Amino acid sequence: MTIKDLKPALVFSIFDQINQVPRPSKKEEKIRQYLLDFAAEHNIAVRTDAVGNVAMTVPATPGCENAPMVVMQSHMDMVCESNDKNFDFNTQPIRTIIDGEWLRADGTTLGADNGIGMAASLAALIDKDLVHGPLEALFTVDEETGLTGANNLGEGMIEGSILLNLDSEDDAEIFVGCAGGVDTTCTFNYKRSFAPTDFHFFRLEISGGLGGHSGGDIHLGRANANKLLARFLYTLSLEHEVSLAEIDGGNLRNAIPRAAHAVFGVDTARKESVRVAFNKFVADIEVEYKGIEPTLHFELSTEERPEYAIDLDTTMRLLEALYSAPHGVVSMSRDLEGLVETSTNLASVKMLPDSKVLVTTSQRSSVESRKWDIARQVEALFRLAGAEVTHGDGYPGWAPDMNSRIMRIASDAYEELYGVKPAIKAIHAGLECGLFRAKYPHLDMVSFGPTLRDVHSPSERMHIPAVERFWGQLTRTLEKVAKE
Repeated sequence: MTIKDLKPALVFSIFDQINQVPRPSKKEEKIRQYLLDFAAEHNIAVRTDAVGNVAMTVPATPGCENAPMVVMQSHMDMVCESNDKNFDFNTQPIRTIIDGEWLRADGTTLGADNGIGMAASLAALIDKDLVHGPLEALFTVDEETGLTGANNLGEGMIEGSILLNLDSEDDAEIFVGCAGGVDTTCTFNYKRSFAPTDFHFFRLEISGGLGGHSGGDIHLGRANANKLLARFLYTLSLEHEVSLAEIDGGNLRNAIPRAAHAVFGVDTARKESVRVAFNKFVADIEVEYKGIEPTLHFELSTEERPEYAIDLDTTMRLLEALYSAPHGVVSMSRDLEGLVETSTNLASVKMLPDSKVLVTTSQRSSVESRKWDIARQVEALFRLAGAEVTHGDGYPGWAPDMNSRIMRIASDAYEELYGVKPAIKAIHAGLECGLFRAKYPHLDMVSFGPTLRDVHSPSERMHIPAVERFWGQLTRTLEKVAKE
């Protein structure tokens, strides 16, 4: 069986086409051209704006012309994480594998976030059997790394009064609110010094973590490779002078770091004590994360002495800051049971040219004041450590409207089809809906989608039966809006 044999056939066929097109964040040129070619092939009206968003419009089916216009919204880009260092997301298609009831990729992220939303939107535009009012489909750029498309949506790109965001990840759940977020970046300036000649150097590799979405998975207590790396090095520094030559961990602000590494040295006479400390550290972590991180891997190896290292003062300030920086759930919502209210992700540590180390963190909260409170706590900590700190513009949360008409319609549609009343929820992950509401206050919005697991990691997978239910909910919702 291949992906083309899966049902609904039209949705999976288009999803397969999308996965042949490279679409990293900020490099959406190829997927944008695919969308424009799709519109031309099916004689669909299409428009773009200055940042590269694409919108398509089709007229209502006969008799439904007076129904309110519905916008189906998804984003073009995907998170690019791979277990294969030779995989090139800029040129290679995603290789999909059917694994029982799940669809996954061969060692990379699947791109169901948000390729399946794109596929469903395009399928709805061309399905001749679908009854609907006037339809728009909006495809935004750079959702994953900056919300650039939603933040800079051009005038006149959408006209609808109802918006269906197709970027959620749980079957039988309808989302009516989401957290807002802001990124905080911290830059350490260091002096390059010659690596000590009487030091023995090691390379510490942490790999195989589950990682995951820093919003949707932050409550699962998974390991943050940056935190583990800093923990070992800081603890080591309490008994040894540590010469740090290289440090790197994590990639994306919205992904929990799965891997990190460092090159460091200690006095040659004390090198064996490092191996003893490493063995104890690994044993402790295995106990702490038993049942949570089954594939987490640690490796300590001898490294050739590098020519240069970070000066000792900056090394200690950096390690102290990374070790003490908060990560994970800060508080839970008092309004919606089980919902994370506020969190922070120590996302990445990168050495840059010009003797700099850049630390990126991401803060989220459904309460605007708490979002900025945790961001400023991170700021204060890193300023104390001597770093230069800046905040991004951030994005607003989306406050739930429990009187929403489209919420009722989408809920009724699912229950009519599957005999189950879907849960009404808010999500700790960021959705573009908050930005749309700021620009179009009249929009009535909900978000739903099929079941996805471990998004933003190479373990990302999509539940195949849930895709059929997702498609059923979408089409029934459009039909009910047209006929009410």
